[in-house]
Amino acid sequence: MNIRTGIGYDVHQLAEGEEFWLGGILLDYHKGGVGHSDADVLLHVICDALLGAANLGDIGKHFPDTSSEYKGIDSKILLKRVGELIAENNYKISNLDSIVCLQKPKLAPHLDKMKAVIAEVLSLEIDQVSIKATTTEKLGFVGREEGISAYCTVLIYK
Repeated sequence: MNIRTGIGYDVHQLAEGEEFWLGGILLDYHKGGVGHSDADVLLHVICDALLGAANLGDIGKHFPDTSSEYKGIDSKILLKRVGELIAENNYKISNLDSIVCLQKPKLAPHLDKMKAVIAEVLSLEIDQVSIKATTTEKLGFVGREEGISAYCTVLIYK
């Protein structure tokens, strides 16, 4: 059996008046992510972790922010395509484990819905998707509510 791991990391600035997409759902908050796509930092790190595990590059290689084709795109579309690339390369996803670093808003009430969305997009069982949330105890750009960061690790196999 060929087993591989991958890791993803991403950061997005938060700004007033932007929509706040996270984990494939729209959160009701006065700030949102700034980015070329919908700035869904969680879906982006999952994409990068999967692509890295399969040695297929990164999200920027497949969906460049210089392309108008991806301007404002729903990151669930990007994640779906990455899942297809994983399958085309004869890999299956065992599990993914992610963490979102955000001072506000609290994410606990939304985590189950995010897990369900991600599982559906990638054709996984919900128990294959782990999402955790933490603050940075008011330290750094996350603590000052200037941005959001996320990490993800994945395990894939043939």
